[in-house]
Amino acid sequence: MTEPTAATTDLLTLPPGEPTPPAGEEVFVFPASYGQRRLWFLDRLEPGSPLYNIPLALRLTGALRERSLARALAEIVRRHEALRTTFEIEGDEPVQVVSPPVGFPLPRVDLAGPPAARRQEAARLAAVEAARPFDLARGPLLRATLIRLGPNEHVLLLTLHHIVADGWSLGVLARELSALYAADRAGRPSSLPELPIQYADFAAWQRERLAGGLRERQMAYWRAQLGDAPRLLDLPLAGPRPAARGHRARHATRPLPATAAAGLRELCHREGTTPFIALLAAFQALLFRTTGQPDLVVGTPVANRTAEETEGLIGLFINNLALRARLDDATSFRTLLGQVRETALAAFAHQDLPFEELVEELAPERALSHDPLVQAVFGMGDGAGAIPELPGLRVEPLPAEHDTVKFDLALSVEEGPRGLLARLDGSADLYETTTLARLLEHFETLFAAALAEPGRPIADLPLLSAVERQAVLCDWSEGGALPEVASEIGLLHALFAAQAARTPERTALTSAREDGPPVELTYAELDARAERLARRLAALGVGPEVRVGVALERTADLPVALLGILEAGGAYVPLDPTYPPARLALMIEDARTGQDGFVVLTQERLVPRLEEVLAGDLTLLCIDAPADAEPDASAIPLPQPHPGNLAYLIYTSGSTGRPKGVAIEHRSAAAFCRWAREWFSDEELAGVFASTSINFDLSVYELFV
Repeated sequence: MTEPTAATTDLLTLPPGEPTPPAGEEVFVFPASYGQRRLWFLDRLEPGSPLYNIPLALRLTGALRERSLARALAEIVRRHEALRTTFEIEGDEPVQVVSPPVGFPLPRVDLAGPPAARRQEAARLAAVEAARPFDLARGPLLRATLIRLGPNEHVLLLTLHHIVADGWSLGVLARELSALYAADRAGRPSSLPELPIQYADFAAWQRERLAGGLRERQMAYWRAQLGDAPRLLDLPLAGPRPAARGHRARHATRPLPATAAAGLRELCHREGTTPFIALLAAFQALLFRTTGQPDLVVGTPVANRTAEETEGLIGLFINNLALRARLDDATSFRTLLGQVRETALAAFAHQDLPFEELVEELAPERALSHDPLVQAVFGMGDGAGAIPELPGLRVEPLPAEHDTVKFDLALSVEEGPRGLLARLDGSADLYETTTLARLLEHFETLFAAALAEPGRPIADLPLLSAVERQAVLCDWSEGGALPEVASEIGLLHALFAAQAARTPERTALTSAREDGPPVELTYAELDARAERLARRLAALGVGPEVRVGVALERTADLPVALLGILEAGGAYVPLDPTYPPARLALMIEDARTGQDGFVVLTQERLVPRLEEVLAGDLTLLCIDAPADAEPDASAIPLPQPHPGNLAYLIYTSGSTGRPKGVAIEHRSAAAFCRWAREWFSDEELAGVFASTSINFDLSVYELFV
């Protein structure tokens, strides 16, 4: 588990808390902390979600004293009220309900069978336990199970809900478990002093401090920092962002070379900074290079234990800080280091304001597709804080995959005896594992270059490894340079024309209809329709570099429209008719920049919808108009585009608020088609289901390859 970043502010002192109620007395009710309040509402929003489970699976090898282990866990639960807390609602707000200590069960599961089968079953049980939901109203919010694999081999499963613990808490639990187990095993009384305060005291103190003017002072700082910050990081996604993003995770890990750890220490000494600042700067540089976004926000967790008495408590103290970075191509890595250090130190000094309060104040537009303000986070840890040291036992973490992630992208770097280990977690709705692995490889390459030359501009830092450069520049380019002539290789529509000449009577497409039998067009018929449309478009002034909108439903008219625009020499611009009017208007305004007039190909049934967004010198051309309504354009000559001319202009999802147009030349699209024809067999391409919207590049493969 990645430890949250430690704060650099001076420790405060809390007033003495109420004494812990002795066993047998009534329950105590306290207000929930800000963090608990947020997690309680999230649990109500998505009941039974394992997203905020904190699992820990430990393999214990040696002579285990089960009774000592059970007593140690029971004593930890007695000491820490947070572990005896459940949550109820009073009015509209959740409250903490602290029950008296009544012991703590440690159920045991005995496994039988061959050793390999027992270990496999233990791993399965660990995964099941990690995903088992909690009931915040009934509890308990700490569960423990002991799995017996043999006389000298056990697995201890501990699972907590995040509402009563955080990453720091696991270290507290490990230290106390070590001390209490050792004492009981040796027949000694516990040497741990009683806790001066409990978590409920912190929650009350937190509310009092924020009510005393601290909230306004810290809110003013964060409002100035983030008031105009971009609300969404335009990350490179595997596909369109879903309307409601799930929390299933994919992961990639990568040990950084030994030279990275040594170089990091040297850089920090030379530049007067810390490993956290240097690695965070490298992550921000990677995001800048990957997204092209010069203004971005990265989150980082902080322990938020600014009072000395909280350091030994189990509870939810962690807070998230949103760190903003402004970069450009000329910014050097050394300059970025200074910027990140200044931003982080100021943020640590204003860490008392709960992140949920900041979100409520800034009121960003909420959506189920992404988190507010922060979608990418970075953290560091030492990897050893949550592993107890139990006498007579070898204790090792058991790899138990907890396949959830709270943000779109989360990078953690762990510093251990073997050097630096980087792990990247990403939402399975947004990333493939191969994408995460490639991003980690790019991070390693960029970071190594930054360590070697911190004065180098970020834009000049390499991303591709030597292997990737070989693949991109050589292995994937065996065909050599693309010809600069209007040939079958150089023009996208020329690929289709060559096929139509070879097999004019073969079926080119089949398209279902709601009101009759499917439409089937041969290559000759499709070519003829496209040519007629191309001449009509040429008569309207369409030619090389002229952009034409395509607002069509998925019918046989769609490939006719695309081929017709390309044959006229123009470039097609996908305009999904189901998009909101404001987005369509923005895309049209951007696409028509620099040209007189703008033609939009559509269907008669869509005209009323499109007229809502059309303004200025725009022409609607209905591709499904009756043939007798078409003007005679048979004599209009068709221009011959160049492979370097634009083939299509495709827009990004607009996740940062404004879609960006990506211009693709004929030679690039044709090269992709050529590669795909070499890669896939004729049998694999005998029939392709064209299901992808033309607003995405994959449609080029489905329609043209």
